[in-house]
Amino acid sequence: MESLETILRRVWGYDQFRPLQAEAMQCVLAGRDSVVVLPTGGGKSLCFQAPALAMPGLAVVVSPLISLMKDQVDTLVDNGVAAASVNSTLDASERREIAERIRREELKLLYLSPERLMTPRTLDFLRTINISFFAVDEAHCISDWGHDFRPEYRMLRQLKELFPQVGVHGYTATATERVRHDIARELQLREPEILVGSFDRPNLIYRIERRGDLVRQVREVIDRHRDDSGIIYCIRRADVESLAASLVAAGYSALPYHAGLDDQVRRKNQDDFLNDRVRIIVATVAFGMGIDKSDVRYVIHTGAPKSLEQFQQESGRAGRDGLEAECCLFYTGGDFGIWRKMQSELPPEAYKVALQVLRGIEDFCGGVTCRHRAIVEYFGQTFESENCQACDVCLSEIDVIDDPLVIGQKILSSVLRQGEAYGAEYTALVLTGSREQRILDSGHDQLSTWGLLKDEGKRAVRDWIEQLTGQGFLERAGDDAKFQVLKVTTAGRRLLRGEVAPRLLKPQVKEKREGRVSTVSWEGVDRGLFEVLRAWRRKRAEARGLPPFVVFSDATLRSLARHRPSTPERLLDVHGIGQAKAADYGAEVLEKIAEYCRPNGLPRDVFDVPPPRRQPATSDVSGSAAKHEAMRLFRQGRSVADVCQAVGRSRSTVSDYLAEMIVAEEISDPTFWIDAHSFARIRAAAARCGLDRLKPLYEALEGTVTYEDLRIAAACLRNAPPTP
Repeated sequence: MESLETILRRVWGYDQFRPLQAEAMQCVLAGRDSVVVLPTGGGKSLCFQAPALAMPGLAVVVSPLISLMKDQVDTLVDNGVAAASVNSTLDASERREIAERIRREELKLLYLSPERLMTPRTLDFLRTINISFFAVDEAHCISDWGHDFRPEYRMLRQLKELFPQVGVHGYTATATERVRHDIARELQLREPEILVGSFDRPNLIYRIERRGDLVRQVREVIDRHRDDSGIIYCIRRADVESLAASLVAAGYSALPYHAGLDDQVRRKNQDDFLNDRVRIIVATVAFGMGIDKSDVRYVIHTGAPKSLEQFQQESGRAGRDGLEAECCLFYTGGDFGIWRKMQSELPPEAYKVALQVLRGIEDFCGGVTCRHRAIVEYFGQTFESENCQACDVCLSEIDVIDDPLVIGQKILSSVLRQGEAYGAEYTALVLTGSREQRILDSGHDQLSTWGLLKDEGKRAVRDWIEQLTGQGFLERAGDDAKFQVLKVTTAGRRLLRGEVAPRLLKPQVKEKREGRVSTVSWEGVDRGLFEVLRAWRRKRAEARGLPPFVVFSDATLRSLARHRPSTPERLLDVHGIGQAKAADYGAEVLEKIAEYCRPNGLPRDVFDVPPPRRQPATSDVSGSAAKHEAMRLFRQGRSVADVCQAVGRSRSTVSDYLAEMIVAEEISDPTFWIDAHSFARIRAAAARCGLDRLKPLYEALEGTVTYEDLRIAAACLRNAPPTP
């Protein structure tokens, strides 16, 4: 059989594996069970699709939704791969034809729902076939700790009993450690390899705001992406209808999607969105898992979802092609009360689980740390960057208040004086001097904290309470979905003593900054040609009855508009174009490029400069004056702190400059930047852990050395001559 590398290039037009793809594929080839967690856009599907072509037999893929199966099968077939799905939309003759193709060994991948797979008839049929492996997509659905638990997935535990010699592999884009172990246990996997990629999506820009004039807030986001596709999520069906109508009335191209719509209407609205006949879909959470649309440039949540897992999954539907995208969440504290009320009818144990995962999204919304860091650390990973340059906090779109310690002490004092028996809304009323009857009846207008923050306004105080809760100075107690009281934590008592200070933010009225990630992927791209190719893609997709992203992703269109190939051979050097796509679309694409380049005097085959790499948002990819000045100062022996101040960049960014200079100039002595004792400790830890990754070094040194210093020291150690 062909090697995985050859298959990747021939079928998908990719030159290299993404992180953990090769390891995941090797598990499949070796027949070893596995659980693979890769973020949306991380190439999860390729982890089972490519090995299916490299192995004899039929790969069976379990998928929860017909629309998800259709998108993946359409994309595979358009790439020249023999794939099919069996679902309720097919008639008996179509199902028989697929069965005959399987018997003739013509198919390589078969997509089925868990319900259909586990019927006696299907299982009996598959026992007569050479099955290469089972791939369980969206595997988090098997865990009741997952954000989208589906009981029918539990039937899949029988696969290892019925097909003991066949590998079973679970794939998901979002799963905490608990969910990962649930997947392995429920699928009855045998000594599985558990591979977990980074939960960070550096191409996404996160913005979290208190909900105010919602239509205005939503329109501001849309207007930043006027010609792009976007998804807007609402908690309730009524909100979907209302917002969609408001957008249409304002001249936007939008349609609603929720479970209350007629099946035919709902299906048509989804197809219109997938095929770019409408730009915006306004939906409940019923929408999204079943789509594979790669060119969604923004996702808006008009209310807080019920878990951080759900937020990561839904916001992750933006930028699946690896290009920049924006994710905005507009929320109020009342959103969490809605979820508690909706979940209060669950069995006691399930309700307890629901409250715990809800707490995660509450802390995220009220948090004041880098949004990328918060997500990554929630899933148990370490975020190494000091500044992501891709969220509202790191882009300085919100400000820190001047006296957070005093404000925090006033709020916590009021909670204590109220006997830790009241919720956040009530506490905000006391602090702002409300004369509501319930406050007068409790005598809390006589408290020393009554009215202490009356000049700040109730909404600001309410925000600060959420932020203090998110930072662990306050906690909510009580299982009543409608009423939870605030209590001061151990950390909160330290704050009251002035031993620690909170970080309290307020919204800052300033223009949204683009974020560094959004400039990299457009570098060298002729935007006029990109639009020409996008218009061609839409027409070509309509003619074939396919969504446009199945023909070519936005990333491929940008690569075409950057390199402008002139021959079929050079076309195959473009990212995302394999042999099947080159044969199907190559002549038309080359003609469109020629028609555009000739009158504009543009050169062709611009492959001498490699396309920009997808880099973490903290990297300075522009070769800016700041970098050159920083390196000049470092050559003079200036410290990292001095250079940060001189060039106006964060410590993380400046440390990147220094590490780059160390590599380029083969420096092995970090004396100017790291003290001798720390360097000796790092060198000793490196002897034990190696230099391949910084996280083992960080953990070996128990977090006493910063990632910036580790990066600098590692660069020097790599340049050092080998020890005799």
